[in-house]
Amino acid sequence: GVGVKLVSACLIGVNCRYDGKSKLDRKCLKLFKKRELMPVCPEQLGGLSIPREPAEIKKSGKVLTKNGKDVTKNFNKGAKEVLKITKNLKIREAILKSKSPSCGLGLVYDGSFSGKLIKGNGITTTLLRKNKIKVITEKEL
Repeated sequence: GVGVKLVSACLIGVNCRYDGKSKLDRKCLKLFKKRELMPVCPEQLGGLSIPREPAEIKKSGKVLTKNGKDVTKNFNKGAKEVLKITKNLKIREAILKSKSPSCGLGLVYDGSFSGKLIKGNGITTTLLRKNKIKVITEKEL
């Protein structure tokens, strides 16, 4: 096989999302049970709490919470920690949560907290792809 893939921890039922909940995906859970996935939560690894204020990426590239707190540093730190894990385990592929400001691929929320999506990738996704890690979302499984 290809070896272990990275997965957003929320997709295997870990309650680590900003709202303190998970986004359990059956296909991801199945792969996890076969020991094919390594769960990570970049926002948690970046030092953010659970639950936490929702955050979105602004046009400037900064990540701000709904109340305007700049959490860009946390998002960047989390992305670097995730990259470290992929390098240590020689992971080449990741299944990450769609639309997330960390893990989104192709579409992310526009920074207005209105539920509007725009083209773009999350902070962790961007860093992983720069480092030749293949990223897909749970929707493509």
